[in-house]
Amino acid sequence: MAPQSGEFQSKGAHVVHFGREICGNLADAEAREWLVTNGIGGFASGTISGGMTRRYHGLLIAALQPPLGRNQLVAGIDEVVRYGGATYSLATHRWASGAVDPQGYLFIESFRLDGSVPVWTYALADALLEKRVWMAQGENTTFVQYRLVRASSPLEMDLKTLVNYRDFHATTHAGDWHMKIVPVEQGVMVLPFDNATPFYLKSAQASCEPRHEWYRDCFLPMERERGLDDQEDCLFAALFHARLDAGQSCHVVVSTEATASLDGQASLDWRASQEEALLHGWQSQNAKSTATDPAWLRQLVLAADQFIVKRSLPEEPEGRSVIAGYHWFGDWGRDTMIALPGLTLTTGRPEFARQILSAFARFVNMGMLPNNFPDAGGQPEYNTVDAALWYFEAIRQYFAATHDTATLKKLFPVLAGMVDAHVAGTRYNIHVDSADGLLFAGGPGVQLTWMDAKVGDWVVTPRTGKPVEINALWINALETMAQFANELNIPADNYERRSVQAKGSFQKFWNEERNCCFDVIDVPGTGAGVGSGRSAGKDAALRPNQIFAVSLPVSPLRKEQQKSVVDICAQQLLTSYGLRSLAPGEPGYQGHYGGDQRARDGAYHQGTVWGWLLGPFALAHYRAYGNAAAALRLLEPIGANISAFGLGTLSEIFDGNPPHTPRGCIAQAWTVAEVLRAWAELEKGL
Repeated sequence: MAPQSGEFQSKGAHVVHFGREICGNLADAEAREWLVTNGIGGFASGTISGGMTRRYHGLLIAALQPPLGRNQLVAGIDEVVRYGGATYSLATHRWASGAVDPQGYLFIESFRLDGSVPVWTYALADALLEKRVWMAQGENTTFVQYRLVRASSPLEMDLKTLVNYRDFHATTHAGDWHMKIVPVEQGVMVLPFDNATPFYLKSAQASCEPRHEWYRDCFLPMERERGLDDQEDCLFAALFHARLDAGQSCHVVVSTEATASLDGQASLDWRASQEEALLHGWQSQNAKSTATDPAWLRQLVLAADQFIVKRSLPEEPEGRSVIAGYHWFGDWGRDTMIALPGLTLTTGRPEFARQILSAFARFVNMGMLPNNFPDAGGQPEYNTVDAALWYFEAIRQYFAATHDTATLKKLFPVLAGMVDAHVAGTRYNIHVDSADGLLFAGGPGVQLTWMDAKVGDWVVTPRTGKPVEINALWINALETMAQFANELNIPADNYERRSVQAKGSFQKFWNEERNCCFDVIDVPGTGAGVGSGRSAGKDAALRPNQIFAVSLPVSPLRKEQQKSVVDICAQQLLTSYGLRSLAPGEPGYQGHYGGDQRARDGAYHQGTVWGWLLGPFALAHYRAYGNAAAALRLLEPIGANISAFGLGTLSEIFDGNPPHTPRGCIAQAWTVAEVLRAWAELEKGL
């Protein structure tokens, strides 16, 4: 059978595809999660099994204040099919009682991704029924398509639509909550309470009957694993009924838009054309990308698009940002700047990079970039030292790719002000030490680097002082400013002088005993013998942060030192999927990430593997050894993970101990971005 219009295939086969061996095993099917997004912060997500295991699962997690303000509005659809005299319940539910009922996963013959669109095929006697889920771009609208691929007689479906109205971080215990379910043309409007955002459940092919029945005590096993509330109530709000003959389709559309299009096939065709355009842009940008590239790499190009969202500002109506990770992160300054080159430049979309860089320029305050934007609204938070420094590197890469002098002229005064603020001193004791030109940051009770876990008053990895990667980034920023100043015929002496001083002082990071870099120097309140792994104000814990002193464009290390850093990271930190955040054998190492929030945060940067670090490590390896093919091979194992956790994408973290089980967010922007960027850079060296 020829592919349906809108169906994506790569090299004649689907990159992510499972049969009954996975789909029919509940544990395996629940461990694999799909994700679709709408470009404004909203998403839909669930498991292969069809059941919800997290509070973040649902058919419509709407961004009510794009790209944030995310609320679960539609939890799912329970399908009951009548065919050939038999009745099939296709949904899968876990209940607080321990029961699993119904067990619709047993009817799933296969699951695949058509591009980024999840597709289930249900085998019901001699009938095959396909289900697809995707979102409209730019609006909070989800389409669910049912297509009867094969049948010897008509098939009838009852589609029970389950709704909610809650912050996506919360759970619902309904009590006597009564929502308004109002019939409208081709469906119903749901008004959860006065002043709530109404939403709509519609279909052009099915009849609709309003209902109001609470499904109580749904069980969410992943929330129990995380030590959080693990029960949820959902409202059965509308019953759709459809009759299909072989070859026919039915679409259910759930949306916050009263006038959302109900033409599901047109929407699916448009999505397919957009995905083909994405792949074409990536292939055009990367001249050496050929049919010999692994198929998972092309899948990551599509995944990259899921993180880019619109963030409109009065001065930047086309402003964009980056969602750091799904399901629970918003747009973070640090994550955005690290991920920006791989998500936009590597994929051939420099205009998105320009929009993001320009939008964030509006938020620079006291020389700093926001760490994050609160999901519930309010002012951005500025508790980060490295977001601003990664901003310089993102602009450097943007200019190298585009030679966009107009944008550089616009942003240069912003960058110059940021350098001045760091020299003079800004929040959280962030300042340049005039004695050595290096950057100091931090104080009691704050966590400013990317190793930012904090539980109550406990800062797990404080790293107060002069962290190694912060100063590698600072030197890189000064060199970048000198380059920009020369490009714009502006005096560069100040930046060059500061860079020379900082590069000369960087040798203070060298640990002769271990033949690598200290993680932090000038740590306050530490003397000889005080603190694990510390002496004379230097933290000697073996962490991956030193890899940036090799991977960034300007390395302040000598050639033999660069090689030594790569070697020790390879020997003690490298895994198939990234670098450990702390070496085994170091005090405090934890090889498993799990448990309640305190346990998870305590392990977050204490041995947990971070996928995004694999890209910088591969680039550092190439710098040290000059073998692009060998460096590329370092990236290959992580490709298998597009079928292991977040389907078609890459997760945030992995256990430090083998088999390095994926954990955290199922889809992380900087993991996807850095693998794409590093692959493209290394291919140039072949």
